[in-house]
Amino acid sequence: MSGFPWLTARPIAHRGLHDKTAGRIENAPAAAKAALAAGYGLECDVQLTADGEAVVFHDFKLDRLTAQSGWLRSRTAAQLGAVTLTGSQDTIPTLAAFLDLIGGAAPVVVEIKSAFDGDLTLARRVAEIVAGRTAVALKSFDPDVIAFLRAAGPKLGLAGVPLGIVAEAHCDSGEWLQVAPEKRAGLPHLLHYERTRPDFLSWRVGDLPHGVPHLFRIGLGLPVMTWTVRTQEERAVAGRFADQMVFEGFHP
Repeated sequence: MSGFPWLTARPIAHRGLHDKTAGRIENAPAAAKAALAAGYGLECDVQLTADGEAVVFHDFKLDRLTAQSGWLRSRTAAQLGAVTLTGSQDTIPTLAAFLDLIGGAAPVVVEIKSAFDGDLTLARRVAEIVAGRTAVALKSFDPDVIAFLRAAGPKLGLAGVPLGIVAEAHCDSGEWLQVAPEKRAGLPHLLHYERTRPDFLSWRVGDLPHGVPHLFRIGLGLPVMTWTVRTQEERAVAGRFADQMVFEGFHP
């Protein structure tokens, strides 16, 4: 089904194998180490710093996961490296340091966060960091990010790095309302496919079964992973309608 069999070989721990009660915070080095020790692949999120570096962190703001507040992008990588993640001993790592920690020992799926504003600085920096590494995949909700990496990938050293689209069936509520309607209109239907030509699709488990991932798997013969699987019922759905799952809260 895929030229990247390692992408579906092991369940993928969502933001690492995190557990607040054990002091392992999402996207932290401790969560990555735990995923490695358990034999899983892992997913992480990256954001852009004030000095153009890629750091491993999900939110655009610091408030939820640290004692700091405000926009992550207003801080430099060095400043963020001194910010402790609440409930742990870890600080916010750069993507390069995070991948060095894993050392190719497990598959890593890197989600490139985007404000859908056309800024490709983070995508370019991630490409620079990932070039030459093995068992790393890149994905984003933003088709402009993946289209850029698809077009510029060979020059950026991304030959052999799978590129994926993250999508769901509805983009008309919640945080999606912050994205211009014309940018989100075709996202659930992958109307950007001609530009992005993704190697895999990452689809919301609550929207399975669905025609888009079905056609992606059956019509194109490309793998579908599904997020975020948190229960045995969702695991069963993932097993029927996807090739891989991004999970949290239990051990598969």
